Parts: sequence; C-alpha cells; structure tokens
Amino acid sequence: MPMLRTLRRAVRLPHQRTAVDLSHPARSPLGSAVVNCVVYVDGVRQSGDCPADEALRRVRAEGSGFVWIGLHEPQQPELASLGELFGLHRLAVDDALLPHPRPKINAYGDMLFTVLKTVGYIEHQELTTTSEIVDTGELAVFTGADFVLTVSRGRHGSLGPLREALEADPGQLAKGPAAVLHAIADHVVERYAAVGDAMQDDIDAVESKVFSQHVASTDAWRIYLLKRELMEFRRAVVPLCRPLEKLLTRQPLPLMTQDIRTYFRDVAGRLDRIAEQTAAYDALLDSVLQAHLAQVGIEQNEDMRKISAWASIVAVPTMVCGVYGMNFQHMPEKSWEYGYPLALAVIAAACLVMYRGFRRNGRL
Repeated sequence: MPMLRTLRRAVRLPHQRTAVDLSHPARSPLGSAVVNCVVYVDGVRQSGDCPADEALRRVRAEGSGFVWIGLHEPQQPELASLGELFGLHRLAVDDALLPHPRPKINAYGDMLFTVLKTVGYIEHQELTTTSEIVDTGELAVFTGADFVLTVSRGRHGSLGPLREALEADPGQLAKGPAAVLHAIADHVVERYAAVGDAMQDDIDAVESKVFSQHVASTDAWRIYLLKRELMEFRRAVVPLCRPLEKLLTRQPLPLMTQDIRTYFRDVAGRLDRIAEQTAAYDALLDSVLQAHLAQVGIEQNEDMRKISAWASIVAVPTMVCGVYGMNFQHMPEKSWEYGYPLALAVIAAACLVMYRGFRRNGRL
C-alpha cells in the first residue's frame, strides 16, 4: 500500500490549530455556495471550471470521467437544483441541509450518502472556564457513478489540500468517485488523530498538576472541561465506526470495488484505534478526577488534624484561666506573690508538652 501511504502523507496536515480558510478564487456561476466544479477524466483535471449542468453533460456524453462539485453551507434552492440535476434522492437532499448529531453512511440505490463530522483543535495558552478545545463541523458527501458532491459546514471542512493531493496522483483519482470518498474519509480520520494527539497534551498537563505537591493549584473544573470537550470529540469519532463496518460487510455496491474496500478497511482500522484511544482518555480523566478528589480529602483531613491539635493546646490555658476567673474566695495560692507566675508556667509547660506530643505523632 505504498501509494496510499504517499497520499496520506500528502494530505496530512500538521498540528496547526487555526481556522482554515474556506474561500476559493474560482466560483461556479451556479451560485455563491459552490466552491468549485471540476471534471476529471482518467484521473486528470480538465481545464476550466464550468457550471454543473455543462460538466455533467460533458462527462455523460464522453462516457468516462466524473464531476466533483464542492459546496460550502448551501441554501435549500441551490442544493435542491443540484439534487434534481444529479438525480439525488429527495430524502438525502433534505438530510444534507440539516445538522447531524452523528456520522452515518446510507445507500440510495447505487448512490452513497455519507455524513462525516469534522473536528479541529483550538489553540489556547491556558484553560479557562470558557475555553473551547474542540471545534466540530460537518461534511456530507454524495457519491454516484459519475459524480461526487461535497457539502461542508463549519470551519474545518476545507478539502483544498486533499483535492491538490489527489490531482498529484492521477492513478488514484482515476479509480473514480469511490476513490474520492475514500480519500475524504482518510483525510477526516487523519484530522481525528491530530486532534487526539493535541488533546493528549492537555490531559498530560492536567495529570501532572494533579500529582504535583500543590494540589490546590488544580481545580476540578479543568478536568470536567476536558471531559466535556473529549465527549464532543468522541461523538464525532465513535459513531463512525459502525457505518464503516457496515459499508465493508454489506452486499457489494457498484461503486465499492474490492480494491477500494481494501483502502476503506485501512481507514476503519485506524478509526477503531482512535476510538479506543478516546475511550482510554476518558477512563484516564475519570481516574485523574478521583485522584484529585482523594487528595483534596486527604488535605482536608490533615487540616482537621492540625486544627484539633491546636484546639487541644489552647484548651489548657482556657481551662486554667476559666477556673481563676470564677473569683472564689478560697483559691489556691491566691494571696501568694508568685501564684500567678506559677500558674502561667504550668500553662506554658502543659502546652509545650502537648505540642511536642502532637509533633511526635505527626498531627502538627
């Protein structure tokens, strides 16, 4: 699979944690939501962008190649007109206009409708109560025999680098729309891996603070914040495992050749590992939270031990002074010149003995 690894390296993004610009200088006359509309024949991009109807007519007239149209947050009329042009199922078109809580893969005849959750890591210097770590978006992909239609939502759905990487490898692109779908899924999973690695740095930092000498420097809200963001990340990763498994085990589709299934099997394997990694992160955060609460409890118990010891020491002079403060007529040594100095000496000696005893027992 050297060619697949080469493609992966080409589209893998570094751990850049800034928003991706979704703008594109070439806009189709179809509407403002269309980023580009390109015809590919034998894996080679044909010169000049053109409207979707003209591009589809060229492909079907020649009987080879396919059209790849990219849209960003289209309105209902724009997507409906494309759906009518490409013969998309009405339910799939309506579905693509709505936000989805979970990724999925549905088959409508020979067409596949795929929803992928895109994620991005938000750079931050320090966690605060209002910090956001994971930013999610959505990418819907319609895949047919001679077309690919991508609909992106959010700041992390740009496929510009991926398109350039595929165009640099005509052999892979010549395998048709299914190869594009695989490359998109592979690209999304690679971003999952990058975000997972970045989140591990945050988890390691919180774990180090919890087990440092200054427990009070780490508040429980930091751990809860990481768990909340990790939960959002898991909602993008884990639900995709089952649809990919179904795609590989269901009855053969015309789009899914055995070669393409091999590529998807590799993506599914890496996605499973990332899902296991996120589960391990969640378990680790649970353990860190429990350790933090245990340490806080130990410190509180230690404080109570010290408070109790000092209260016992203070009780001695309080008791003696209380007895002498009753002003009885017959008090021991009340008329003796050294009576009060002796009482103070007895108090100091008793307090010193108690203090040394508490220190020896580790209570102070």
